[in-house]
Amino acid sequence: MNFLAHLYLSGDNPAIQVGNFIGDFVKGKNISERFEADIVKGIDLHRGIDEFTDHHPVVLESKIRLRPKYRHYSSVLVDMYYDHILARNWNDYHDMLLADYADKMYDTLVSYKSILPEEVNHMLPFMIRGNWLVNYREIEGIKQALTGMSRRTKFKSNMEQADVELRDHYDAFEKEFKIFFPDLKMFCENFLSR
Repeated sequence: MNFLAHLYLSGDNPAIQVGNFIGDFVKGKNISERFEADIVKGIDLHRGIDEFTDHHPVVLESKIRLRPKYRHYSSVLVDMYYDHILARNWNDYHDMLLADYADKMYDTLVSYKSILPEEVNHMLPFMIRGNWLVNYREIEGIKQALTGMSRRTKFKSNMEQADVELRDHYDAFEKEFKIFFPDLKMFCENFLSR
């Protein structure tokens, strides 16, 4: 899952939302020495979401469809596609309008600026200015994000072309997301209730 899903799956606690958001940017195991307890819980939730997602059989179906052309980048693409489908169907999952939710999340992240990893502080103004969370709703928004990611990959990824597979197999990806996402939500609710 990508930024929108990680924020959404964090519940209503801002510190857990921030921790979940920065999860990919925090390395190491001694995180409780660096962050408050709810930030740590969010980082742990992020890692749990990634682990759960990587091993879910329905997600594997989505990846297999992409693997011949995109190899190990297929995981990244599925995360982006699923965020797109979540954004596209946002009203099925949340009472708040996506634009209002995005503004609230941007404000939350900015309010924790002092503890955000350097990479996140560098990225956040671009994210807000480009309104990534809302723009994920459109295939063109996903294409822009993937093109930017493609420029930063170490090896040739072809991700700038991946909107084609999303369009060509849209119904299959959406069906797989709608089977998988309730399982992931249940996993997160159980995690947060511990």
